[in-house]
Amino acid sequence: MTPEEILRVEKEIVLTLKNIYDPEIPVNIYDLGLIYEIDFTPDGTATIRMTLTAPNCPMADMLVEDVHTQVGKVPGVLSVNVILTFDPVWDKSMMSEEALLELNLL
Repeated sequence: MTPEEILRVEKEIVLTLKNIYDPEIPVNIYDLGLIYEIDFTPDGTATIRMTLTAPNCPMADMLVEDVHTQVGKVPGVLSVNVILTFDPVWDKSMMSEEALLELNLL
């Protein structure tokens, strides 16, 4: 896989993540700042390191499974690893400007 193809797949992964919403907040998980790292390797493995807005989030399993399923549908992705972390702890400073505007926090 060429560097250009890897970049294309990574962009598609970002677009996919921007279509996954936290069920309790009307903003996608990418703009919320819940995605810490996206790593896509030439062998087709996508590793997503992410967090939640709170460690005791009741929708954690559903959200992680949704990321796994949706990223797995991206052309070129053969396997998906979702790593859930709370280091660093999420706070609203990680949100995009769009998310802050959407939630009237600016």
